[in-house]
Order: sequence, then C-alpha cells, then structure tokens
Amino acid sequence: MMSRRKISQSGHGQRHLRYLKKHRRVRYANLLTTGKLNDYLADLNEQAEAMFSQLVKLLAEKEGVTEVLKAENQMLWVQKMNNLRNAAMEIVLNELIYR
Repeated sequence: MMSRRKISQSGHGQRHLRYLKKHRRVRYANLLTTGKLNDYLADLNEQAEAMFSQLVKLLAEKEGVTEVLKAENQMLWVQKMNNLRNAAMEIVLNELIYR
C-alpha cells in the first residue's frame, strides 16, 4: 500500500527527488515501484531540517553569535547568522541531499 505522506514542495525532499531522478535512477525506480518513495523523501526532509537547525545552533555557539550581539549590533548579527545558515545548508546538501 502506498503511503500518503506529503513532501514539502520547497523542501529538501524535493531537491533529493530531483537528484534521484537525474543521478540515481535505479534507486528512484526501486523506491517508486515499492511504494516507499514518499516515506523515504519525507524522512529525509525531516532529517535534513533537524540537521540544519542543530548545525545553525552549534555554529552560532562556536562563533559567539548570541542574543547579546543581536541587541548590541543587529546588522552584524544578521550578517553572521546568514553566513552560518549558508554554511549549515551547504553541509546538509552535501551530507544528505546529494548522496
């Protein structure tokens, strides 16, 4: 029986789906024909979101990006957080999505 779990249209699951279709065709076909594709993508999406959140938190702690900095120099805080988010996204993409 096929699962009805929805995949976020803009999420990591959709990115991985495009990757599977282009670079891992046999894996894509196996998941599709066994009815496991949606669950697989939903689980991957959840893992990616959790990993991203955890990485941003850890990187912020490591770099000293705190609420104190946010209160004292909001523009610097935004710049640093954007850099951390970009680094975390790159890690998630390389470790989970494009594998």
